[in-house]
Amino acid sequence: MVQKAKILLVDDRPENLLALEAILSALDQTLVRASSGEEALKALLTDDFAVILLDVQMPGMDGFETAAHIKRRERTRDIPIIFLTAINHGPHHTFRGYAAGAVDYISKPFDPWVLRAKVSVFVELYMKNCQLREQAALLRLQLEGGGKVTLGSAKEPAGLLAELSARLAAVEEQAEALSKQLDDDSADAAAVATAAHLERKLTGLRRALDALEPGTGNGAASVPSQS
Repeated sequence: MVQKAKILLVDDRPENLLALEAILSALDQTLVRASSGEEALKALLTDDFAVILLDVQMPGMDGFETAAHIKRRERTRDIPIIFLTAINHGPHHTFRGYAAGAVDYISKPFDPWVLRAKVSVFVELYMKNCQLREQAALLRLQLEGGGKVTLGSAKEPAGLLAELSARLAAVEEQAEALSKQLDDDSADAAAVATAAHLERKLTGLRRALDALEPGTGNGAASVPSQS
């Protein structure tokens, strides 16, 4: 069963959180509430999130300060942040949001369909990265085990490599389709860059898998880092 992605919703107003939940419920993912920057940082200590929707105007620690803390942590610095704001102070205010590490900056009231579409892109990218990490973990088991790996039941190297190759091919196909979708929809530059990064990691993993095939003479192929 595919595990659902978690989406962090950060806003000090309960009615805004309720509205976000109503908009994003159709994505069928796990929605996590935080009513302050401090509460958001606490949630990020224990859970992994596909994307963060972060209100700018909050008492105490505002959205900019919260984003700065998120980007300073190694565990959370790569999580996409979409800023939501009820005011628009012009280009300088928007630039401050991007400088804080946001991948997007949306003014309220926003189009529910557009927000849902943007969030769905980052959820898809997150799920593809999770699949990629699974393939890398299986490859490491193969390299460290020296021949046989238990994956539900014991498998010979040739059978394991065939299964890994098939799984990776499925992820490659989905990543290619996602990249084409982003190009067709003229998506945000940050989303396109993230998709390109994912494809580069897939290429590295494919090379490592090919190096394990019989006849390559390289049974100690290195697995690319999944940073």
